[in-house]
Amino acid sequence: MRIDKFLKVSRIIKRRTVAAEACDAGKIYVNGRQVKPACVLKVGDVVEIRLGTPIKFTVKALNEKVGKEDAQTLYEIQN
Repeated sequence: MRIDKFLKVSRIIKRRTVAAEACDAGKIYVNGRQVKPACVLKVGDVVEIRLGTPIKFTVKALNEKVGKEDAQTLYEIQN
């Protein structure tokens, strides 16, 4: 799944266009590398978002359709 779509589906970023713009601006990192919106995520990847308050999380599942209540099961926030 593309990083911009994952961020929208997991409800970390509300809109896919905003997620894509954050990638283009160099604010999204996967496994320590700056990525573009088309970057393909895999389970176990570590994503870091340096937008406002930095967030770092591990991808736990890739699911195209998930309800609001289950969105947080797609990732695990790291300290």
